[in-house]
Amino acid sequence: MEANCSSSSSATQKASSIRWGILRRALLRRPSPSTDEQSEMSIRRISRKTNHGFNLIPYHLVESHNEENSDSFSKANHLGSSSRDIRICYTLPIDSAPKIFLNQRVDDRADLHDFEICNRFNIDNTGLVCHWPSEDVLAYYCMVHTENFRFLAQYHISIRCLTTQPLFLRSKKVIELGSGYGLAGLVMAVVTEALEVVISDGNPQVVDYIQCNIKANSTTFGGTRVKSMMLHWNQEEISDISNTFDVIVASDCTFFKEFHKGLVQTVNFLLKNEGPSEAIFFSPKRGDSLDEFLLEVKESGLHFGITEIYDPEVWRRHQAFVNSDDSWPNYEKDHCYPLLIRITR
Repeated sequence: MEANCSSSSSATQKASSIRWGILRRALLRRPSPSTDEQSEMSIRRISRKTNHGFNLIPYHLVESHNEENSDSFSKANHLGSSSRDIRICYTLPIDSAPKIFLNQRVDDRADLHDFEICNRFNIDNTGLVCHWPSEDVLAYYCMVHTENFRFLAQYHISIRCLTTQPLFLRSKKVIELGSGYGLAGLVMAVVTEALEVVISDGNPQVVDYIQCNIKANSTTFGGTRVKSMMLHWNQEEISDISNTFDVIVASDCTFFKEFHKGLVQTVNFLLKNEGPSEAIFFSPKRGDSLDEFLLEVKESGLHFGITEIYDPEVWRRHQAFVNSDDSWPNYEKDHCYPLLIRITR
C-alpha cells in the first residue's frame, strides 16, 4: 500500500515538474538545450497541445517574400520584425483557393511583458499563446455555411402579372469576440457576403496583430467592410454599436468562469433586437465550464441550443483522434472537441 502511494506521489511530482519545464521553455528568450528523446516523450504524454488541431484549412509557413501577397504583408506589418513572429499562409479549400496571410507569434514563446499587459487590463493572454483548435473549426464552419451571413431575398408578389419580384437583399453585420489573430473573421470577410465584419479582442497586443492582418488581406474582401476593435466583455461604453449585429461568433471563449457574466452581457448588448439575430459559439465542455456559461445565458433571458455533430468532416477527424491518431496527443472529447452553441433572443 505504501509503495503504491509512493509511486503515485512520484508520478504526480514528475508530471508537475514537466509542466514547469514546458513553462520555462516558453518564457526563455534563448533556445533551451536540446532535450533527449525520453524528455520529449514525457512532454507529449503530459501536454494536450496539438501542432495542427483539426487541420481543416491547409496552411504553410511563409519563408520568402517571393510568395504572392507576402510583399504587401510586409508593408502592412507595423509591428516590426521580430524573432518571435512568424507569417502563415492559409489556402481555403474552395473554388479559386483564396489565400489568407496571418502574422502571429511563434507557439510556446511567451514574454513577461505580456503578463504586465494582462494585469493592467484585467485580461488573459490566450490570444497570443497559440492558434486555438476551435478557431480552426469556426473558420471552417463559416466557410462551409456562408448562408449564415446573408439574408435570403424577400419577394413581393404582383397579382396583376403573377410574377415575383425581389423586395430587398442585403448582407449581415458580424462581429467576432475574443478572436485571437482573427482567422475566422478574415475567412468570413473573404468567402461570405457579410456587409461588415468586426474582429475584436480585449488584448491591445492582439488587436495590433488583427489590424496588421486586415491590412495585409484587404484586397481579398470584395465589398465587405472589415475592421478591428478592442472590446472588453465588461465594457459599457459601446453604445455606438449596441444592438447592431445580426451575427456574433466566438470560439474557445468559455473556459474562464470569471468572464462568463461579462461575455453574456456583451452578447445581449450586441445582438440586434429587431429581426433574426444569433450568436454562434464553438467551445469544448472543459469540465463544467461550458455548463456554467450556459446557465448564465439562461439566467440572462437568452435562449440556446447545442449541436454535437454539426459537420461530417469535423466529426470524422474527431473520431480519428479518439481512436489514437497520434498527431494530437492525449486528445479527450471533453477537453478538445468543440460543441456548436447557437444563442438567440
